[in-house]
Amino acid sequence: MSEIKDKSIQIFLDELASKSATPGGGSVSALMGAQSAALISMVCHLTIGKPKYAEVEYEMKALLEEAEALREKLVNLIKADIDVFNQLMGAYSLPKETAAEKSARTEAVQAVLKTATEIPLECARACAKAVELSRCAAEKGSLGVISDAGAAVMAAYSGLKSAALNVYINTSSLKDRAFAEATLTELEGILKDVDVAAEAVYQLVKEKL
Repeated sequence: MSEIKDKSIQIFLDELASKSATPGGGSVSALMGAQSAALISMVCHLTIGKPKYAEVEYEMKALLEEAEALREKLVNLIKADIDVFNQLMGAYSLPKETAAEKSARTEAVQAVLKTATEIPLECARACAKAVELSRCAAEKGSLGVISDAGAAVMAAYSGLKSAALNVYINTSSLKDRAFAEATLTELEGILKDVDVAAEAVYQLVKEKL
C-alpha cells in the first residue's frame, strides 16, 4: 500500500469521501498546515533573487528554511493521524469477555488515546507556527504573490482550529485527567491569540492588493 503522501489528490479525496474512517479530519488538518507551509515557501522562492527585494533576501532565505522544515513535519503528521486511528480501532476491537480482558483492553485504549491526543496537538503547534511565518511572508514577500501569503495564513488557521477539535474529542475520553488537563491548557495557550493573529495577516495582505 502506497504512502498517503504519494497518492494523487484525486485518490486522497476519493478515500476521504468514502466509508473508510481514514483519512479523516486529522489528516486534513495536517494537510491544510502543509499547504500553508508550501505557500509560504512559494512566496519566498518568488521573492529571493529579485533586486527589488534584495534588502529582505537574507530573511526570506531563513523563512524558506523554516517553512520547508514545517512542511515536512506536517506531511508526516498526515500519515501519523491515520496510523494512530487504526491503532485505536485495533485497541477497541480487543476481546472483553473476561475481567482480565476488559482491563487489558481499557489499558490499551487509554494508551493509544494519549498518542491520538498528542498528534493533533503537535499539528496545532505546527499550524500556529505557520500562522506566524505567514506574517513574515506577507510583510516582506513579493507583492506579485502577496495573495498567496493570505491563502497561507487562512490554511494554517483552518488547520489549527480543526486540529483543536481532535484534541478536544480525544481528551474527553481520557481517564488520566491530569494529562488531559495539561494538554488542554497547552492547546488553549496556542489558540489564545490565533484569531487576532490570523485576521491581522489577512488584513495586511488585503491592504497590499
